Amino acid sequence: MITGTTKLIAHLGYPTESFKAPLIYNPYFQKTGIDAVVVPMGCRPEDYPAFLKLLFRLSNIHGALITMPHKISTMALLDETSTNAKVAGSCNAVRLGSDGRLIGDMFDGEGFVRGVLRKGKKVEGARALIAGAGGVGSAIAASLAQAGVAHLAIFDANETTATALLDRLKKYYPHLEVTVGSADPTGFDIVVNATPLGMRRGDPLPIDIDRISPSTFVGEVVMTKEITPFLEAVRARGCVFQVGTDMLFEQIPAYLEFFEFPTTTADNLRAIAKLG
Repeated sequence: MITGTTKLIAHLGYPTESFKAPLIYNPYFQKTGIDAVVVPMGCRPEDYPAFLKLLFRLSNIHGALITMPHKISTMALLDETSTNAKVAGSCNAVRLGSDGRLIGDMFDGEGFVRGVLRKGKKVEGARALIAGAGGVGSAIAASLAQAGVAHLAIFDANETTATALLDRLKKYYPHLEVTVGSADPTGFDIVVNATPLGMRRGDPLPIDIDRISPSTFVGEVVMTKEITPFLEAVRARGCVFQVGTDMLFEQIPAYLEFFEFPTTTADNLRAIAKLG
C-alpha cells in the first residue's frame, strides 16, 4: 500500500517495458514492512538532465535506480560519485544526501564480485580477464580492482574503449597491473564475458573455450537465457561459473545498504521476487 509516508525510489530509463527491479524490490519491501516503493519512470534522453534535478526536489523522494540510456549521462549531474562509478564511467544508483547533495554509485560490478565471493572463489590476488569494456564490463573491472585483483586484462573489439577503461583504472588504482588487447584466457583465475555475445541465436562464443582451464571461474552477464552457449561450453570443461542473473540479485543487497534500508540475501530476494 502506497501512502503519504511512502519513500519513492524512481526507476529511471527509457523505455520501461523490460524493467525487472520493481518485481524484486517491491515484494521485498512488502514482505518486510518497509514503507517504500520502486516506480518505473520512462524519461527520454533529451528530458533527463532537467527531470533528474526536479525529481529530487520532491519531498518524498528517497533515491533513484538508473538504467539505460542514462547511466553515463548521470555522472555529470551529480555532486558526489564513488570510485567505482568514476572507474566505470557510469552510475546506476542515486540518493539524496542529508545536505541535499546528489550522491551516485555503481553496483553492477559489486553484484558480480559478491556473487563470485559467495561461490567461494578468491578475488584478492587473482588474475582476471574481462571480454567487453562497455558499461557492464567497466563496472565489473572497477569492482574487481576494488576487491584486490593482482592483474586485470581487458579485451574489447573497440580498442579505444578498452584503452579508456585502462586509463581510468590506472588513475584510481595506480599499482594494479592492467593490460589490454588480448582475449586469450590462458593462465587466468577469473574469466568474464561482459559482451552481448550469447543474446542471439548463432552468436559466436566470446572467448576461446579450448584455452580455458577447468580450474578457472567463469562469469556471464547475458541474462536472456540462464545457461548461455558460453556457459554450456565451460560447464562441459568442468569450470565453476556464475549466470547473468546472479549479478542482478547479488547487487540488490548492496543497493539496499546504499539507500539505508534493511538488507537481505540474494537467495531471499530470488525466493520472493515476482518475475513470473
